[in-house]
Amino acid sequence: MRVDYTAMPEKELIGKAARGGRDAFGELVRRYEKKALALSCRLCGNPDDGADAAQDAFLSAWRNLPSFRGDANFSTWLYRLVSNASTDILRRRQRRDARAGASLDDEGARFDAPDPAPAPQEVAERRELRQELQDALQTLSPEHRQVLILREIHQLSYEEIGEALSLDIGTVKSRLHRAREAMRKILLGRGTFSPPERLKGQEKQERRAAT
Repeated sequence: MRVDYTAMPEKELIGKAARGGRDAFGELVRRYEKKALALSCRLCGNPDDGADAAQDAFLSAWRNLPSFRGDANFSTWLYRLVSNASTDILRRRQRRDARAGASLDDEGARFDAPDPAPAPQEVAERRELRQELQDALQTLSPEHRQVLILREIHQLSYEEIGEALSLDIGTVKSRLHRAREAMRKILLGRGTFSPPERLKGQEKQERRAAT
């Protein structure tokens, strides 16, 4: 009898995969590969390295599933593996670029999501803004980039970020505050734009929480 893994609850999938079930693990990959790849691409700064990091993370997940205790959500655990794999690739790239005399900023990413029939000028403005943000992200340290992407793009809570990066909540909040300050200085220095009101209000709240 053929098993329908697509309808299987995640907890059961994890159990089967931990016991060596390749089809069960394949379903976990199918459910999370897009989110893992989106995170790794943003952390690494380009699609090629991002794909390598996501692949490394899933390989690590397969090897370590038997030791996964379920204290955190599987998605949070996977985010940790993706973050670690991305950081490893960034470090290798920095060493390689240093030997070649290149800069980390030489490799730019392009993440142009299709919009529903916008005006040409709007398309150009959005593309330019996305590129400015991506370039600014790549100038941050890996630690600051991680918390900012997990919070702003993937909408993780402080607790989830702490679990994903093995940090206490206070460190998450202070690191996020410093990451936002760094991003603001970079963007304002380039004359890109002033921070939106929503972000300003959120930053004020998190500055109070960090102190």
